[in-house]
Amino acid sequence: QVQLVESGGGLVQAGDSLRLSCAASGLTFSSYVMGWFRQVPGKEREFVAGITWSGGTTRYADSVKGRFTISRDNVKNTVYLQMNSLKPEDTAVYYCAAVPLRLISTTSQSYKHWGQGTQVTVSS
Repeated sequence: QVQLVESGGGLVQAGDSLRLSCAASGLTFSSYVMGWFRQVPGKEREFVAGITWSGGTTRYADSVKGRFTISRDNVKNTVYLQMNSLKPEDTAVYYCAAVPLRLISTTSQSYKHWGQGTQVTVSS
């Protein structure tokens, strides 16, 4: 049974940093592209960042480029999202997702496994 468990969310002020973690189990982690998505009420889930199995290629939404960094540890079966210079518009529930592909997909429908989400709230 595949499980993705996010942690690290919380309430911060604008300009602060947070690091999200997603621990994976029940899958061959190093065979999966991992992604981070976020969603606010009433809006579709949107792509934030993705990383290939080796960590050699990453991709970011334009809205987070230069502020967020995705990384992975294939020994710990964990993917991270370092979020710096947070803005109120980054407030959302953040989800990690996994798909057994070679290339990063930015569409949520491509991803096979999802975590339960972690809330990030940025106050102004």
